Amino acid sequence: MRMIRKYQLILFGFGFSYLGNWVNLVALNLLVWHLTESPAAMASIFIVGPIARILTSFFAGSIIDRTNKQKLMIYSDIIRGILILLLPFTSSIWLIYCVLFLSNIASSFFGPSSTYYISKYVPDEDKQTFNAILGMFSSGSFLIGPALAGFIIAISNVQVAIWFNALTFFVCAWVIYKLPRVEDHQEVRRQPITWQLLKEDYIIVHSFIKKEQVFTKVFLYFQGALMIAFALDSQEATFIKQNLEASDSLYGVIVSIAGVGAIIGGALAARYAKKFSTRQYIVYGLLLTTISYTLFYASPNVTMAIISFIALGICMSFCNAGYSTFYQLSVPTTIMGRFGSVSTMVISILQIIFTLVLGMLAEWFSLQEVCILFGAIAIIFSLVLYVFMHSKSAYEGLKEEIV
Repeated sequence: MRMIRKYQLILFGFGFSYLGNWVNLVALNLLVWHLTESPAAMASIFIVGPIARILTSFFAGSIIDRTNKQKLMIYSDIIRGILILLLPFTSSIWLIYCVLFLSNIASSFFGPSSTYYISKYVPDEDKQTFNAILGMFSSGSFLIGPALAGFIIAISNVQVAIWFNALTFFVCAWVIYKLPRVEDHQEVRRQPITWQLLKEDYIIVHSFIKKEQVFTKVFLYFQGALMIAFALDSQEATFIKQNLEASDSLYGVIVSIAGVGAIIGGALAARYAKKFSTRQYIVYGLLLTTISYTLFYASPNVTMAIISFIALGICMSFCNAGYSTFYQLSVPTTIMGRFGSVSTMVISILQIIFTLVLGMLAEWFSLQEVCILFGAIAIIFSLVLYVFMHSKSAYEGLKEEIV
């Protein structure tokens, strides 16, 4: 595909990093399990990341917007690579948590910086296709990564798999170094980060939110639906094992099939990116994604669950490609770091709350009924977004590339 050849360097760098993350997830789970054999210790792995991102979000955006983003991505990858290299040498679970905490702090700087770079590097007319292809690479890593981790561990050990992840960070840093510079260095102003500066930055973000009301409404409706949908992910394994009574191997097959659907969806989203608008990708993609989530939890058998999961993977690819393009076109690059950090902090807090509420309700009532209820609420958010983005005010307020 022409678009892959055009952006092959950045796609290879990010794709290789995604692959390493999935390899590391499998290896890290095994490392912690062999060290502790504690379910609580295993669950804590997934808590360290959000806590680090929430704490870092208070100041990360202010640093990102005043620093060369390309260099920041390189430093972030190098730091993460060094930290991951240290993991196999730690014999304390608390040291592992500390390494993960620091690694996630570095990730908090990488995410908004990479969004900025893509916004500047990829022309507006290519953004939707590029985002769809990048999503396809991410989905492919989700499929290949765990299998590659199993192969590496089978022929060597867990430590080698973790070192492979460290290598992917160093490779990604090298690729980012080789990419062209897109930043106007005269606009990068180094200032000491003070409480007064942080306060001013929050006022700037608040002013942007108040001024761009169309963007704000789309952002809130979209994130509201997606946060509920992601909260449902926490009950995925429980539903498959408890309600569908699937075996461990069948559970793995079902999850892998969702990845296949995402790859197919990414290819289709890239193929038709020039024929459909970003608005259509968002409204139809999100609506069908929330419907697919709800149908999955309403499934009476494994066959229906598999069909729903394939549909989910396909629809979410369109949804994510459209939203990424919308975000890159709507948020000024001058405040992208600050807005990204503030929104990440709020979303992470709400995500934890939604997940805990869903988990408690599932304990008190029927898991399937609670999940269907949450899915229905997500569909309502999607329908509200659909109506709003077809309204006169949305057409007048959205950029021509989005409509």
